[in-house]
Amino acid sequence: MKIGIIRCQQTEDMCPGNTDFKIASEGKMAFAETGPCEIVGFVSCGGCPGKRAVSRAKMLVQRGAEAVVIASCISRGNPIGVPCPHFEKMKESIAKGVGPGIKIIDWTH
Repeated sequence: MKIGIIRCQQTEDMCPGNTDFKIASEGKMAFAETGPCEIVGFVSCGGCPGKRAVSRAKMLVQRGAEAVVIASCISRGNPIGVPCPHFEKMKESIAKGVGPGIKIIDWTH
């Protein structure tokens, strides 16, 4: 499966995303159902409150993503322990924006 990952802009200086890349390519954790995945893009949400996440999700789909993944830095607060307060609205908006047929995965590791 081809995926695009959206990460938290505020944590990008603390995390290069290597765990996301590794587990996606190995088909582990959030990717246990899909199996090994190819990452077609890795972008940030654009900063709080995540308004750019929808346009970036659409861009990932245009570039071949069959699923949009909201990284654990947003949904679970990795590595700082504080989940994004805009996560649920962002997830809902992304799902609506990309439309049916595109899987939304709401965590990575």
